[in-house]
This record gives sequence, structure tokens and C-alpha cells, in this order.
Amino acid sequence: MTEAMVPIMIGYLALGVLAGTLAGVFGVGGGLIIVPALVFAFGMQGVDSSVAMHLAIGTSLATIVVTGASSTWGHMKKGSVKYGWFLALLPGLMLGAIVGVFVAGNLTSGLLGTLFGLFVTLVAGKMALGRGPKPGTVAPGRLAMGVAGGVIGAVSALFGIGGGTLTIPWLSRAGARMTEAVGTSAACGLPIAIFGALTFMAVGWGNPALPSWSTGFVSWPALVGIVLTSVPFARLGVRLAHVLPAHILRLAFATLLAGVGLRFLL
Repeated sequence: MTEAMVPIMIGYLALGVLAGTLAGVFGVGGGLIIVPALVFAFGMQGVDSSVAMHLAIGTSLATIVVTGASSTWGHMKKGSVKYGWFLALLPGLMLGAIVGVFVAGNLTSGLLGTLFGLFVTLVAGKMALGRGPKPGTVAPGRLAMGVAGGVIGAVSALFGIGGGTLTIPWLSRAGARMTEAVGTSAACGLPIAIFGALTFMAVGWGNPALPSWSTGFVSWPALVGIVLTSVPFARLGVRLAHVLPAHILRLAFATLLAGVGLRFLL
């Protein structure tokens, strides 16, 4: 590692601490934090603005491959993954993730950033209002599950998130208990991340504007730094969630997301 890379890697390690802790506290995917933080970090490093947003999203998905595998394994051991529903969603998740990446690849970095800002602002509004998913009692058929998987996969890959923001409400409406919705959502995030990250690598392959140590739209230094700290600090975040005031935390995080969203929009 060159001397110039040391402060950069320290920054990525710190980002992993922040993303992991917040993900554990609020039960949301770290992508909502990782993507805007990476856009800022890449800008500080002088990465070409035409690829910074795509590189941030692709790298975020790559980190979710590792963190999502850890989370999924934990939920599987607790028996909170509904395998039938996961398999029904799986084809749509995979296809949707690939489509989402190709859509992102055909958007300018500026337009992609604006769409991300709009999405984050909507999530912030939902959190601020405390709107939870409405529970249902009847599971949708396989076709409806496949279509839902396609939408979830496409939107999640487009914005570099694990999909829990969309998957948990859908599964809850389908009749899953919250523990099952969260566990199955974690499992659903894994194929989204795998197919999304691989497709981002392929779409960005050979782009001359990319920085060193990148494979397509995935930055390896950022990936390694974030993963090393995000997994253990996610566990810390879960512990904090049980001792800190939930409503104050929710409003604080919603305010943070709203600020991030408005920054991208403006």
C-alpha cells in the first residue's frame, strides 16, 4: 500500500464503522449511508464525476454481498427465513437486479444522483412519520411474487441498497410476521447484491475514467475497508438499538437522510 493510500483506507474503515452501526441501530441497509458517503469520498479523491455515482452504487452492492451473507446466515440459524417465499421472489430479484444496473448504466451520473436523492428523501419521510408496513393475511401467488421480486431487485440495484426498504413491507403485506419479513428480506438482499455487483463490474469494464484498483464500477479499496469494520459494528448497532430511545433515533436518522436527499436533489 502506498503512503497516499493510508488516509484513504482509514476513511473507508471509518465509513464501515458508521454504516455498520447505523444499519444495526435502524434496521436499514448500509447502502443508504455508503452510497452518499462514497460519492463524497470519491469527490475528495478527484474521481471523475461522470463515474463517481455509478462507482459508489456498484461498490455499495459489493459490500452487501459480504455483510448480507453474514446477516442471512444469522437469520437462517434462527429459522426466520421463509424459503418458499424466497424462492418465489428469487427469479425476479436476479433479473430485476441486472435490469436495474443496465438502467443505471444508461443514466448520467447527475440524473442518477437526482433519482437517488428523491428515493432517500421518500425513505426519510416514511421514517419520520413512523409509517410501518401494513400486515396482511393472504400470501400472493407465484406470479405476483415474481413481479414484486423484479421491482424490488431493479430499484435496489439502481440505488445500491439491499432491498429491505421494499422487501419488508411487501412480505408483511403478504402475511409474514416481522421476524420472518426481516429474515427473508436479508436473504433476498444477497442475490440482489451478487447479480447487481457483477453486472456493475461488467457494465463499467474498461471505462478510462475509473480510478486505480477498480474492477468496472467496484472499488476494491473501498470494498475492503468498509467490510472490515461494518460487520462487527453492525452487531454493536443492534445492541444500541435496544438501549437508546427509539423515537429519537428514528427522527435523527430521518433528518440525516432528508439532508442527504436534499443535497443530491439540489
